Amino acid sequence: MAHLGLGGFFRAHQAWYTGFDEEWGIAAFTGRSAELAASLNRQDCRYTLVLRGPSTDELQVQTSIVAAHPGSDAAAWRTTVALPSVSVITLTMTEAAYAPSGVVADRLVSGLSARRLAGSGPVAVVSCDNLPGNGEVTARVVHELAARLDPALDEWITANVSFVATMVDRITPRTTPSDVREVAATGGWDDLAPVVTEPFTEWVLSGDFPAGRPAWEKGGARFVDDVVPHETRKLLLLNGGHSLLAYAGSARGHGTVAAAVADPVCRAWLDEWWDEASRHVPLPAAELTAYRAALIERFANPRIRHTLAQIAADGSQKIPIRVVPVLRAERAAGRPATGAARVLAAWIDHLRGIGAPVTDAGAAPYVAAAGSVHDVLALLAPDLAEDSALTTRTESLLRGAN
Repeated sequence: MAHLGLGGFFRAHQAWYTGFDEEWGIAAFTGRSAELAASLNRQDCRYTLVLRGPSTDELQVQTSIVAAHPGSDAAAWRTTVALPSVSVITLTMTEAAYAPSGVVADRLVSGLSARRLAGSGPVAVVSCDNLPGNGEVTARVVHELAARLDPALDEWITANVSFVATMVDRITPRTTPSDVREVAATGGWDDLAPVVTEPFTEWVLSGDFPAGRPAWEKGGARFVDDVVPHETRKLLLLNGGHSLLAYAGSARGHGTVAAAVADPVCRAWLDEWWDEASRHVPLPAAELTAYRAALIERFANPRIRHTLAQIAADGSQKIPIRVVPVLRAERAAGRPATGAARVLAAWIDHLRGIGAPVTDAGAAPYVAAAGSVHDVLALLAPDLAEDSALTTRTESLLRGAN
């Protein structure tokens, strides 16, 4: 396997699943930082995965990564993807990287071009980012760039590359210096790059693997005909719930998901959002009720320090896919969409400087428009901008209005 995006989530999720099949190893590339690759190489790419439950930790040393490279090493990326032994390419690059001619398209087209020239045969590309239809999105940006650069390459990609859709789930906060110290004291070795994650994990995949794949089902991965219902459940309930807590919870002075969900006001807002969002998840009601209960347990884990500032980042990429679909569907059904409007209002407050700081490369036009709910909607969802009832409701939910 080759992987792009050597962060904590990848090492807690896809690398962990791959570790159940000892026949497979991963050559992993960072998104940006060369430091992480260097740290892993100093310890033969081993690292400790800390499964942090509500009361205890379980430490697992992971060995599925066999090579680590800085993302800036374009030559090593091309060489790796061109290897006949590479059968799967996985990605964890965040939503923003999937812009046309963005990092995902650029790296994949470059690597696949090298693979074609080497005559190395078919390969599966597996996006593991929180995007609706992530396999289709990946295929689209790759084909658009390849067709512009070399139509013959685009034809080769059509014939030889499959794009697999996935739903991924495992809350993985950033590793802190205290985590590093604790792992060294408990694990008995100076791990420079441990990862802390929750015990819960889920991976649902749909698509073809023309050159084979690891036995990820040994770790509990599921292969289905249609990943969309599972993807929608996670995107709206978990990710959308996270966005609500990130903006509304930080505005109330909370720093972590656990602190925010322990606040009865935030908890009521979360239930309000989930009631609305659940109407638009095509899964049985009993399954959604069980999923919501599991989410509360996961969010409330006091030993998972998932910061609201981390979740709040890149809202301009997240709000359109986590919140706008519910806002649009609720208004189309003639309902007030109060839960979705509350998330929107909390994000606008965030853009105005309330709560978590704005860390978002795409935020500038929204910050400029943040003085007016109408103007934000005109950028975010133009079809909703003239919905005066929605605008009025959102204005009433702004922190300055309460």
